[in-house]
Amino acid sequence: MKRREFISLLGVSVAWPLAARGQQAGRPIRLGVLGPTLNNPTAMAQYQALRTRLEELGFREGPNFIIEWRGVDDPRGPFVSAAELTRSHPDLIVAIGPEASLQAVAGASGFVPVVMIAINFDPLARGYIANLARPGGNITGLVFQQLELAQKQVELLSQAFPDRTRLAMLFDSQSADQFEAAERAAKALNLQVQAIRLANPPYDIDAAFHRVVSGGAQTVLVLSSPLFLPHRTQITQLANTHRLPSMFIAKHWAQAGGLMAYGADFELMYRRAADYVAKIIKGAAPADLPVEQATKFELIVNLKTARAIGIELPTGVLLRADEVIE
Repeated sequence: MKRREFISLLGVSVAWPLAARGQQAGRPIRLGVLGPTLNNPTAMAQYQALRTRLEELGFREGPNFIIEWRGVDDPRGPFVSAAELTRSHPDLIVAIGPEASLQAVAGASGFVPVVMIAINFDPLARGYIANLARPGGNITGLVFQQLELAQKQVELLSQAFPDRTRLAMLFDSQSADQFEAAERAAKALNLQVQAIRLANPPYDIDAAFHRVVSGGAQTVLVLSSPLFLPHRTQITQLANTHRLPSMFIAKHWAQAGGLMAYGADFELMYRRAADYVAKIIKGAAPADLPVEQATKFELIVNLKTARAIGIELPTGVLLRADEVIE
């Protein structure tokens, strides 16, 4: 039986026990989270957005509400992390990141409700949900498709630097489909693409930028992968050292020194995931909660970096920016 057919059966047959279990005397509600490892300020800020929203909704960590976090980018792999998480018998799981996160949780969690923040894959096309309006089964949450964003990032770079036609793109296996979308956009704009694919983490960033520079790149686009996050400072510093205008997926890259970032408001998505968690704890069935798609996007520009690498951004780009870092 295919997963989607199985979901259709589950949507009408599963009795969700979460609310009843949460009211048992002495039995705390356990929330498991599989997401980016909490080893950097960005991941911590996003996790805090989730916790803060849960507290606003009446769910504060303590004897009656426990949150356990595991890293999807754990060197042992997401399936090991998911197995560890489920051994604590969580009442509900939040799965954040690329498909590997949801795939690992779906395989290990059984019928435990799952709230996803699905980044850069289509859970409907992959069979995790029956449809967006009524997902069926035990999975619901939010979807963030980055393919169109990758194309938009290329367009913004081209508009900001129309005389720079050689674009390097850094990507890996988790962002390969973004690369394909960005490459199509670059070719439509008559840009020469230098593909820099990284493999075998932890990545050799110095070697990657040696290839970027030796290939004559004039701008650089770093596509979105959780495996790039540990190298964030190194990547932005190398781009700036070589005076390469750079584009990234999220605000924290610009805050770390990248020139520009265009992407979704991730902290808002974490807060919306908390809303789903609260609804399910209070008795809602995941099968009946529509899946949302990210709707708020932002362009961040770091003027301090622009001055440091000796470039001037067009007025049009600055006017479009949602935030300018001085």
